[in-house]
Amino acid sequence: MTALGDLLIARIARTGPISLADYMAECLMHPQHGYYATRDPFGVAGDFTTAPEISQMFGELIGLSLAQAWMDQGQPPKIALAELGPGRGTLMADALRASKAVPGFHRALSVHLVETSPALRTEQAKLVPDATWHDSVDTLPETPLYLIANEFFDALPIRQFIREGDGWREKMIGVSDTTLSFGLSAAAPIALLEARLSDTKNGDLVEHCPALPSIMASLSARIESHGGCALIIDYGDWQSLGDTLQALKSQDHTDPLAAPGQADLTAHVDFAAIAAHAGPAKFSRLTPQGVFLERLGITQRAQALAAKLSGDALTSHIAAHRRLTHPSEMGDLFKVISIYPSTATPPPGLEP
Repeated sequence: MTALGDLLIARIARTGPISLADYMAECLMHPQHGYYATRDPFGVAGDFTTAPEISQMFGELIGLSLAQAWMDQGQPPKIALAELGPGRGTLMADALRASKAVPGFHRALSVHLVETSPALRTEQAKLVPDATWHDSVDTLPETPLYLIANEFFDALPIRQFIREGDGWREKMIGVSDTTLSFGLSAAAPIALLEARLSDTKNGDLVEHCPALPSIMASLSARIESHGGCALIIDYGDWQSLGDTLQALKSQDHTDPLAAPGQADLTAHVDFAAIAAHAGPAKFSRLTPQGVFLERLGITQRAQALAAKLSGDALTSHIAAHRRLTHPSEMGDLFKVISIYPSTATPPPGLEP
């Protein structure tokens, strides 16, 4: 058992079983032993690889989409270009480089990164040295907000509930034979899941992200009041159904309870929940990542880059394009949704 695991076992012995959300929060962000608080998990040498690390094209096209949205909304003279959970800063750096050619865009923007990990802030500062860092979305500037959230919501802690009659049993984490183990609470009505009684049956498992409503409320209020838009890219589907919790360590799946603090924990994003909390702003149609990137011209950009490559570099480039767009890879698994003002249109690549 890890050092964090020992702390959690001691905590459970004192106060009783904890929710999955509590467990994930400790595993990911414990100040001494948390996964994100203590390491850079990205890339081939890390535990997983995100789209910006696969190819520069991903960040470039997102940057240009946001720059066009800025133009479509009248080119406001002072804006915040922000990212939630910006990893190493690769996506933001690529977005800034590509959008530099858009007249006036860089004069108008200031860069804001929402990141709580000291280790990752250090990495981000190398690629985006002029950024301002925030611990939460609540301190982002009260100006037009053009925001990126790529693989952010999937890392937020979730709770899991299993339906039993008209009530729900919450999946909890306790201790069995000195090791962490899953268990269930007693069945009870859960107000926040009232609407799910109409589309679930006995034994179905649904997931709920406690932090999502307040984050979306803050973003949506800013965007509706001041303008801008949010591009949210993640893996998941329109509505939560089934157990999607997974742990990744050294690019492979592992037991979520086996090594607390030493594996990444994620779950599929419930995009219906994002849309439900988008008001008073609007939300776009949920779109597969591959379709979104093709609409933005990724194939043409890939061909332009390929003209300068050969050998292994060209082979790697072609594989990166396929990985980002093909339905059997990230193209369909990952989805894109945008939040934008009720008086505006979605950013390029998306439909109302």
